[in-house]
Amino acid sequence: MLPQWIIEKKRNGETLSDEEVGLFMGGYVRGEIPDYQMAALAMAIYFKGMTPDETATLTRVMMQSGEVVDTSSIRLPKVDKHSTGGIGDKLSIPLAPLVACCGVAVPMISGRGLGITGGTLDKLESIPGYRTGLSVPEFIRVLQECGCSMIGQTDRIVPADRKLYALRDVTATVPSIPLIVSSIMSKKLAEGIDGLVLDVKCGRGAFMKTRAEARALAEGLVGVGRAMGKKVTALITAMDQPLGRSVGNALEMIESIDILRGKGPADSTELTLLLGSEMLVLAGVAPSVEAALPVLRSKLESGEALERFKKMVRGHGGNTEVIDDPGRFPVAAVRIDFLAPGSGVVQEADAEKIGRASLVLGAGRAKTTDVIDPAAGLSGLVKIGERVEAGQPLATLHASTRERIEAALPWVRQAFVMGEEPVTASALVLERITL
Repeated sequence: MLPQWIIEKKRNGETLSDEEVGLFMGGYVRGEIPDYQMAALAMAIYFKGMTPDETATLTRVMMQSGEVVDTSSIRLPKVDKHSTGGIGDKLSIPLAPLVACCGVAVPMISGRGLGITGGTLDKLESIPGYRTGLSVPEFIRVLQECGCSMIGQTDRIVPADRKLYALRDVTATVPSIPLIVSSIMSKKLAEGIDGLVLDVKCGRGAFMKTRAEARALAEGLVGVGRAMGKKVTALITAMDQPLGRSVGNALEMIESIDILRGKGPADSTELTLLLGSEMLVLAGVAPSVEAALPVLRSKLESGEALERFKKMVRGHGGNTEVIDDPGRFPVAAVRIDFLAPGSGVVQEADAEKIGRASLVLGAGRAKTTDVIDPAAGLSGLVKIGERVEAGQPLATLHASTRERIEAALPWVRQAFVMGEEPVTASALVLERITL
C-alpha cells in the first residue's frame, strides 16, 4: 500500500486500519517515508481526528518503535504521574519519593521545558551532579534501590515520538488531541508501568485553555490507557495562577524541598497529596483517596519522604548538600522586588503572563537549543485572594542581568490585577475522569 493512499484515506475522514497505521509509522521511523508525507498525514489527523481505536493503535505502534523498559524484576506495583504542564508545576519532584515511601515503585521518564512551561529535568539538573541521562539498566537499579527514579527519554525509547514531535512543532500540528495523546501515552507506557495518574492542566497558563478542551484530552488519555490494559485516572486541575509561589528551576527545586519538609505552599502541598493519593489507590495499597491522604501526610511529617528523595538523588550522582542547605543552589546575580502600586486584594495573578516573564528572565526556552539559567525566575508570588499593602512585594524577579529584569517587568505588571472586592481562587481540582 502506498503512503499517499493512507494520507488520502485520512484526508477524507475515513478510519485507518491497524495495518495501515503500523505500515505508515514503521516506514517513517525507518526513513522510508519522508517528512513531507508524515507532515501531510499529521495535518490530515489534525483536521479529521482519529477514533479511540485508531489513537490506541497509533500509541501502541509508537511505543513499540523502540525499547520498552522491562520492570518485571521490580515486584512492587508500578505507578507514574504525568502533568500536561503548567507554570510553577514542580510536583513530580516531591511526589515520586513521597509515593515510593508507601510501597509503590515510581518509574518516571520526564521532559524538558519549552516555551513558558518548565520541565522536570531542567529543575533536577539544578542539583549539582544529578544525571538525567541514565541508561535503562541504571534506571532499573535506582528503582530497585529506592523505589523511584526520574530520567529523560533515551534515544532507544519511543524514537517515533521523538521524530514526529519535532515535525509537528514546525508544521503547526501540535494541538491535535490524537497526536498529543499518542505522544504522551507512548512514552509513559514504555516505562513498564501498571497504572498512571494524569494531571491535565486547564486555564491561562495551560496548553488547554478551556475546561471542555481539557476534558477531551483527559478522556482521550484515559481511554487509550484503558484500551492498553492499564489503570488510569485523570484529574483536571486549575492553572489560571501559578502553582506555588516560585517559578524557575532552582527556585522550584527549593520549593519542592519545602514540600518534602512539610513546609511547602498550601496549594502545591495539597495537590501533591491528592495526586499521590490517586496513585496509591491505583497501586492497590490504599482503598480510597480519603484513606491514602493521612498515610502520605505522615511520610512528610516524619521526614521519610525527604530522605527517600536524597537517596534517589545520590543514585543519580547528585550532591545532596543542596537539599540540606538550599542556599547552595544557584543564585541570580540580580534580584529585584516588584512592589504593589497600591493596597488591595489580588484579583488576578495571570499564570501565562508570569510564565512569559520567567522566559524573558532566562528560566525557559523559546526553542529546544536554548540554554536556560537555573537561577532565573520569580519567587514570593502573591496568590489570588490575598490582601497586600502599597509597597509590599508582589514578586521577586531573579536574573543574570538588570536588562533581563527590565524586559520582564511589563509582563509582571500585566499579570497582577488589584481590587477591593474579596475573591476566591478556583478549586485546585475541577474534575476527575476515570471512564
